[in-house]
Amino acid sequence: MNIASLITDAAIQAIQALYGAAVTAQQVQVQKTRPEFEGHLTLVTFPFLRISRKKPEDTGRDIAEWLMQHTDLIASYNVVKGFLNLTIAPAKWTELLAEIDADERYGLTAPTAESPLVMIEYSSPNTNKPLHLGHVRNNLLGWAVAQIAEANGNRVVKTNIVNDRGIHICKSMLAWQKWGNGETPQSSGKKGDHLIGDYYVAFDVHYRMEVSELKERFMKEGLDEETATARAKNEAPLMVEAHEMLVKWEQNDPEVRALWRKMNEWVYAGFDETYKALGVSFDKIYYESDTYLEGKEKVEEGLAKGIFYRRPDNSVWADLTAEGLDEKLLLRSDGTSVYMTQDIGTAKLRFQDFPIDKMIYVVGNEQNYHFQVLSILLDKLGFEWGKSLVHFSYGMVELPNGKMKSREGTVVDADDLVAGMIAQARITMDESGKKTDMTEEEKQEVARIVGMGALKYFLLKVDARKNMLFNPEESIDFNGNTGPFIQYTYARIRSILRKAADKGIAIPAALPKTVEISTKEEELIQRLAEFADVVRAAGQDYSPSVIANYCYDLVKEYNQFYHEYSILGEEDASKRDFRLVLSANVAKVVRLGMGILGIEMPERM
Repeated sequence: MNIASLITDAAIQAIQALYGAAVTAQQVQVQKTRPEFEGHLTLVTFPFLRISRKKPEDTGRDIAEWLMQHTDLIASYNVVKGFLNLTIAPAKWTELLAEIDADERYGLTAPTAESPLVMIEYSSPNTNKPLHLGHVRNNLLGWAVAQIAEANGNRVVKTNIVNDRGIHICKSMLAWQKWGNGETPQSSGKKGDHLIGDYYVAFDVHYRMEVSELKERFMKEGLDEETATARAKNEAPLMVEAHEMLVKWEQNDPEVRALWRKMNEWVYAGFDETYKALGVSFDKIYYESDTYLEGKEKVEEGLAKGIFYRRPDNSVWADLTAEGLDEKLLLRSDGTSVYMTQDIGTAKLRFQDFPIDKMIYVVGNEQNYHFQVLSILLDKLGFEWGKSLVHFSYGMVELPNGKMKSREGTVVDADDLVAGMIAQARITMDESGKKTDMTEEEKQEVARIVGMGALKYFLLKVDARKNMLFNPEESIDFNGNTGPFIQYTYARIRSILRKAADKGIAIPAALPKTVEISTKEEELIQRLAEFADVVRAAGQDYSPSVIANYCYDLVKEYNQFYHEYSILGEEDASKRDFRLVLSANVAKVVRLGMGILGIEMPERM
């Protein structure tokens, strides 16, 4: 039950009864009453003047009197021009809280066997380097979007496509062959993804030296700088060897394939540790080494049907000029695939595995054009969800000193970031000076929950479509719009409820109907009731930030209530019990909301 919705429904009935005209819910505008006027909710009467053929004030009074006579929603009203300000009957607030209290999963819709099946792709790492800050944002957004879809009653499949083939993978393999001396994760004490990432950086260091030497030689031979640079990059021995290795991989060379499998397994073990620390997982993982052949087959099928065409150099293209786009390469002249081909192959395998109703790709905004083209191509190839695929396009995470570059080793490593956030949370907790009877193990667990909560909330509270600047120090603050502030409020409520239990105060099964409640309590109840609408809005817009900022607004309002009103010290037992129920439901909704975002709530802080 949402009181604004009840007012909307009642207003529709009133207009029908008073003026004999039907209006829709979209025509009824109900909003919070402005602070300078008396009332909880305001009905805007201007849209009904053509129907009533009366002045705004008279129309407002007509509707208000009908509501007073035919419903139990309204205690009083006042009219200011075209605005009907309504004061909600006190009993309605109690009824609303009782309804919220009775539903442990208030605001969430459970999927059924008939619910739409939504597949969500996120992460998409390369097996030549560890995950970094950009991957962290991707994974947290993907997980949150999946949870939001499920909270709105969809069946969800969380999926990952691993970029495990290509020239970038061969660079790491070649560098390990040349300079690794048989080093392994076990012998080095490094996570496998970190070890392989070191060799990707090593390749680039040696490659740049070769390019610099060749460029200098070519310029001495009379080439201009631009031509010399381009030729040096192509002819550098390391790059030539990497391309030779890629050809051998494509030809299924046993030695190259064995090295590739071994090094990838090291990386996967490292990825799994990072995913576990981030609290994300997948229902199905696909690998480009499997999907690229499927994509080539699908492109050949499209070629046979006349959807694509072959150029004289043997390359295959899609002509999208009729759709207002350009021509898109799908197979190179030597028959090798491009990313688009691989995405088509992945789509084919996914559609074979699952009866997908909607496909959501969580990929950065630099790939906007790619997914615009992919949608058209999949539709042409007969995929039912192709035309309606969703590219959840998000902005980049930037650092105070600029953009990250993997090959230069200037990234914020995901594992270092997680460890640093947890360590900072522990320092902040220790510096607070609060006495606690928690064991060392409990303190460290709270530090993990708070550190990860700070990281996740900081990345998810921002509109995902925007670029953002990451500031770890700001995220761990226990005041303001941060994860720790929300977690601290939750822990405070749980402490109140434990103290109540210790005093033998039981939270009543049924709320007293005649209890006198304050305006602040009414506002809190209405804010709680908005949670269901917030979850729906987040589902429609694929927007984790909507839920994040709702949770912040809710706890901010609760803290104002906490400082203005006594709870356990309240002498009136009915008021005390009401406030305990109200507090428990604030905690419940915060736990549900933050849980959708993958953020845990500590019982104590």
